[in-house]
Amino acid sequence: MPGFATSAPEVTHVSRHGFWLLLGDEELLVRFEDFPWFRQATIDALTNVERPSADHLY
Repeated sequence: MPGFATSAPEVTHVSRHGFWLLLGDEELLVRFEDFPWFRQATIDALTNVERPSADHLY
């Protein structure tokens, strides 16, 4: 049974308001206001994103 093609998730931009996360053909803003635990993260930590399944990010 063939799977589906997915691109690796990618952080495309970081600002003081949040960061943009590219998931396949969709780009989402992850706002620090909504996810405050990311505010103090380093750029290295923010860009270390894994997608073990279509509906899960790590």
